[in-house]
Amino acid sequence: MFFGLLVLTLVLLFHLYIWKRVVRDTTRPGRARRIGTAVVAGLCLLVIGTVLGSRYAGPAAARWFAWPGFVWFGLMAYLVVVLAVLELPRLALRGWVRREPLRATASTDTATEAAEPADPAPAASSRRLFLARVSAVVAGAASAGLVGTGMVAALGPPELTRVRVPLRRLNPGLAGYRIAVVSDIHLGALRGRGHTERIVRMINEADPDLIAVVGDVVDGTVAELGAAAAPLRDLSARDGAFLVTGNHEYYSGYQPWLTELERLGLHPLRNERTTISRGGAEFDLAGVNDVNGRSFGDGPDFDAALSGRDTGHPVVLLAHQPVQVAGAAERDVDLQLSGHTHGGQLYPFHHVVRLAQPAVAGLSKVDDTWLYVTRGAGFWGPPVRVGAPPEITMVELDVLR
Repeated sequence: MFFGLLVLTLVLLFHLYIWKRVVRDTTRPGRARRIGTAVVAGLCLLVIGTVLGSRYAGPAAARWFAWPGFVWFGLMAYLVVVLAVLELPRLALRGWVRREPLRATASTDTATEAAEPADPAPAASSRRLFLARVSAVVAGAASAGLVGTGMVAALGPPELTRVRVPLRRLNPGLAGYRIAVVSDIHLGALRGRGHTERIVRMINEADPDLIAVVGDVVDGTVAELGAAAAPLRDLSARDGAFLVTGNHEYYSGYQPWLTELERLGLHPLRNERTTISRGGAEFDLAGVNDVNGRSFGDGPDFDAALSGRDTGHPVVLLAHQPVQVAGAAERDVDLQLSGHTHGGQLYPFHHVVRLAQPAVAGLSKVDDTWLYVTRGAGFWGPPVRVGAPPEITMVELDVLR
């Protein structure tokens, strides 16, 4: 509820700012300003309807307004960013806007011309209008360019990222063991079966030893998205495919989805672990529920997942949110695999994500625990990724030397 109110408040404030800079400042009172005001108000209602509809109406009902609504959402975000940056040159040019023009007058005493200030109001108004219109055009062009290139990245194939992680307790017989990590697929109003098929094909072609799906597969119910998720049954790895819940599974009906995904061949790790073996060498693969599961009586339980294990070999933990690494580090986990952040998805908003998570993307370390955060294969909200392309990660385990 708090998050929804925060988003609603920001959307209203952003549109008020856009209206001021793009409509009011660039037009004189009259028909053009009234039309611009109506357009901005309509776009504001479109964004609110899109966000609420995608959350409560389901993918099928939301699909008809999701594309224009979420594309405008992305444009809105970058218009605000670019217009805010342009406040600096506007401030620097304030003196030029206010400068009084000079007009020549004949002197009755000397027949020479002297300059005296003219009425500054019309000139200042024209300069102010010119500056506002230039700023609006620059902001519009920059935002459209960013969103256009971001859509190409978001809707294109994920990158295949390869990361080597040395583990201190890994048996040399497991050196080179490869885990395909995929997160944040986000099947929903904007991404369907074709998205799933491409992800499955890319993972299978990479030939991993094990597949880890670290949450946020869906944004809708099994009835709405079961067909879109069905290609997951074709995932292939020698030691299987494993799954932990993300926050969006809880929004979408986690119990039916866990049953459906298990039917498709994925093995949910719900505050539990299993042992992975190769020729006598072993490591533990554990998984904990997402922190949002607490609201549904299904929260993470690190002790249930990790207590009583053999500490002589390493443990790899699947946990949707990077913030869960605090519990992992306390329990001497060797490696945590996470998603959730989308790598920030829209630069520079990754700075906001960093306020809530210890890492946004890539490999880092908390005490003796490695943390790898994948940027995810899909997107949420705007079909746009700027500075954070989608990815599937191949994590290769190695012996710490």
